[in-house]
Amino acid sequence: MGRGVGRGAGRDVGRGVDRRDAGGGQVQAGRRTRGRWFRALLAALVMAALVVPLAAATRPRVPAPAPADLGRITAATLGAAYAANRANAAEAARMAEDHGDRHRAAMERAMARDPARQFLAFDGRGPGLATEVFGDLAGADRIAVLIPGSDTTLDTYARFRATAVSLHRHLAARHPRTAVIAWLGYETPGTVGTAVMTTTRAQEAAPELAESVAALYGIAGRDTEISLLCHSYGSVVCARAAPALEAEGLPVADLVLLGSPGTGVDRASDLRTSARVWAGRGARDWIADVPHARADLLGTTVGFGTDPMSPAYGARRFAAGSAGHGGYFAPGSESLANLARIVLGETAEVSHD
Repeated sequence: MGRGVGRGAGRDVGRGVDRRDAGGGQVQAGRRTRGRWFRALLAALVMAALVVPLAAATRPRVPAPAPADLGRITAATLGAAYAANRANAAEAARMAEDHGDRHRAAMERAMARDPARQFLAFDGRGPGLATEVFGDLAGADRIAVLIPGSDTTLDTYARFRATAVSLHRHLAARHPRTAVIAWLGYETPGTVGTAVMTTTRAQEAAPELAESVAALYGIAGRDTEISLLCHSYGSVVCARAAPALEAEGLPVADLVLLGSPGTGVDRASDLRTSARVWAGRGARDWIADVPHARADLLGTTVGFGTDPMSPAYGARRFAAGSAGHGGYFAPGSESLANLARIVLGETAEVSHD
C-alpha cells in the first residue's frame, strides 16, 4: 500500500501524520489483534482437546429407556406418538430418580405429567434429546423449527422451550395456523471444549434435522411453509442440513441465522439452498467479538469463516434490536417481531439494521 509521500497530500500539517497511514495502521492493528485472538483460541483448543475429554470420561451418563418405536408418524397417529413419548419420559424420570439425578427426574416428570405436552421424539439417555410441538402440527400452514446452540440438553431444556413458547404465542395471535417446533435433536457441544469450534457435531446432526423436516412435511403437507430458525452453533447445523433438503426436493422457505459464529461457508450462495437466507445479531450479543476465521488444527478445521452479518456473506440482514446472545425471542422485542414476520412470509415488513 502507498504511504502518501509527496507534495504533502493527505497530510495533517498540525500533527505531521498522513491520515491514510493512520487509517491503514488502525486496520493493520485490528487485523493483528484479531490474529492474536484466533491464535490464542487455537492454543486454548489444543489444551481443551487434552483436558475436556478426560473430564467428560468421568462424568456419569444418565440412564433411560430406549426411545419409543413409533415408525412413520402421520397426521392420524400424532396423538398416539405424543402419548408414547410422554410415557417414555415417565419411565426415564423413574430411572433418573433411581440413579440419584433428581434434577433430571423432575424435568422428565414435568414432561410426562402434562397431557398438553406434544413430543414428536424423546430420548432421555445421556444429555437427552427432545422434539416438542407447539400448536396444531397437522393443521399448520406455517411451521418454525428452532435449532439450539451449545450447552442445550434436557437439563437446560426449560430455557430453550421458553423461546419456542414465546414465538408460538406471538405467531398464534396473528395467524392461528402456525406451529413451532423446539428441535433438540442432536447432542449439542459444550461452550467450553473443542467441539464448539468445529463442524463435527453439525455434520452428525444435519441428517437428523433433514429427516425431521421431511417428517414435518409428511405430517402437515408439502404446501406447508417451513422456516429454520438457527441460533448460534445451530446455524452451523442448518448450513449442513439445508443442501440435503434441497437435494431431496424438500427445500425450506427461510433459513434464519441468529447470533451466528459463521456457517462454515464464505457466502450464503455456497449453502446451495433456494431458501431466503437471513442473518441477525443483537447489539449486546457477545458473538460479535468471536473471530470469524478458519484454520487447520491437527487435521481438523477450526472456526466457521465469514461473519453472516458481513455484506460479503450476502444474507438478508434484519434488525435484532438490543438482544443479547440468549435474548432473540424476548416478548416485545424487535427481534421477535421480525422473526414472526419472516415465518409468516411478510418479508417486506421486516425491519433492517
